[in-house]
Amino acid sequence: MTQSTGGHTDANNILNITAIGNYSRLKGIIFILPLSLLVLLALFLYIQDSFSVSGYIGIQKEWFFFLNGQLSQLPGIEYNLAQLGDALISLSILSVLIIYAPKFWEALISASLVSAIFSAIFKKLFSVPRPAAALDPDSFVIIGKTLSGNNSLPSGHSITIFTIITVIMFAFMPVKRKYKLIWIIGILLIGLVIASTRIGLGAHYPLDVITGSIIGYLCGLTGIFISRKFRIWSWIGEKKYYPVFILLFLVCSIIVTGKIINENLPIFYVALICLLLSLYKISKIYVQK
Repeated sequence: MTQSTGGHTDANNILNITAIGNYSRLKGIIFILPLSLLVLLALFLYIQDSFSVSGYIGIQKEWFFFLNGQLSQLPGIEYNLAQLGDALISLSILSVLIIYAPKFWEALISASLVSAIFSAIFKKLFSVPRPAAALDPDSFVIIGKTLSGNNSLPSGHSITIFTIITVIMFAFMPVKRKYKLIWIIGILLIGLVIASTRIGLGAHYPLDVITGSIIGYLCGLTGIFISRKFRIWSWIGEKKYYPVFILLFLVCSIIVTGKIINENLPIFYVALICLLLSLYKISKIYVQK
């Protein structure tokens, strides 16, 4: 069966075929590892008597100071990379894949919604104060805006980035085992580097980032399985709905432009260029008969 993807069939759409095939091969057993890691993390905190807010912060305070000092040495790079944990920026960069891999975007939308819900629930549930609220702000490096709310655990940026890279990782997984291993390690390392910027910026503790990364991985998997089970977003690849994305890309371009005016970060220019290229491409396909 072929699937419409903006005027192209699956036969001409390698990325979409790859994503469909890779997603279809995933088994439910894949959830065991991340769930086990969360259990082990909880067990570690229990053994260390660190289920309380003070215990949770105390057990990793020195670790936080060390990593914050090391990771904050390249503030410009850290601050730009951290913006990839903003769904608007990372999804804008991936916007063109709506045309070439709509199945990937079906999973990504479901996963992003799940991650937003999980992030809100867990932050409210744990209510851990940010480093700047619990520690002396002069004792560590803060890059960008000082965050001092009671929403440190888990790291929302880490959830977002690992949700996205998980969907990417499984969508475009190579077939050959040796390339598959390189791909998995490379993708996960990229995710960890981006997520760790939250420590360098002084916004999160290490365990916030670790927990958020695991939850994000689970959210990504959940989004993939939802897209397999339910065809909620199957209309994404249909050309008649392209005006929805044309409008969406225009709105996002305006918002990103506003970010450029306010902060003028290189990563925002990357996001804007990707949006404009996607807007051009999808508009061109839509007007063609």
